[in-house]
Amino acid sequence: MTSDQVLVKLEQVSRYYGGQAAVDNISFEVRRGEVLGFLGPNGAGKTTTMQMLTGNLAPSAGLILINGIDILDQPKAAKAELGYLPEQPPLYRELTVTEYLSYCARLNRIRREQIGAALQRVLERCSLGDVRQRLIGNLSKGYQQRVGIAQAIIHTPAIVILDEPTVGLDPIQIREIRHLIKEIGSDHSVILSTHILQEVQSVCDRVQIINKGRLVFSDTITGLREHIDTSAIIVRLEQAPAVARLQALAGVQAVRELAPGKFRLQYAGSNPTTALVEQSVAQGWQLSELYPDRLSLEELFVELTRNEAPPPAPTEAA
Repeated sequence: MTSDQVLVKLEQVSRYYGGQAAVDNISFEVRRGEVLGFLGPNGAGKTTTMQMLTGNLAPSAGLILINGIDILDQPKAAKAELGYLPEQPPLYRELTVTEYLSYCARLNRIRREQIGAALQRVLERCSLGDVRQRLIGNLSKGYQQRVGIAQAIIHTPAIVILDEPTVGLDPIQIREIRHLIKEIGSDHSVILSTHILQEVQSVCDRVQIINKGRLVFSDTITGLREHIDTSAIIVRLEQAPAVARLQALAGVQAVRELAPGKFRLQYAGSNPTTALVEQSVAQGWQLSELYPDRLSLEELFVELTRNEAPPPAPTEAA
């Protein structure tokens, strides 16, 4: 369950390369218990944002707080609150799972007497107990991803950032990793960077889409579904009138004939369904089919990232 505690806060963050804005004045928050899906096409600024969040790249302007700590003023303290799984997990294939995770625990400054308990906790949570003594290089891709997630959460960070965690996995492995992400999200804030739109719908509480350095969409999954419900209906009329007659219905903006007698009516404001039914009865159009047209998440993503204008170049690079 999402709490009111803000664990990640970005305020007017920008990153310039010369005169080009890779990230342009973005602001958002992530709360405890929330899984945020972070989407964007290649070159949109998603990776740059991830690098700034993890402290690997300094912003040109703006403020980044990790669990209330300014990542520029106190980088070590801020990074201690982060767990990170890059797209290519930082694994040592010649080590066993236990050896590697023990090493990660020491890197994260877990006290020696607490390493055993921390190790046991992540082995159980990531279902790695049966392979704990196996070499990482001999594990399947799915188990290697689990090891990567385990190293990201072994120090119980406030925020976990996962970059494309299910790329290259088979359907069963994907399902298991998604379930694990939802479990992690109950205790941490999770930022999930992915190209898989279905993944966002299945595991995230909220979604943000970045394009050309700017946030073009930010809403809950419920709000996302409302955006997907586009203002259009599909109708089939056995005695179809001229397109102009349908265009004249109140609220109809555009009419497209999909097949003989089958039309897509785009509308704004009030739904023209009632007027359509009344006219169909009065004029003998013989309405035989009527249903709302819905955008898929893929179509919404394409629409948002295609129509957004590029950000203006800054007058002075920071």
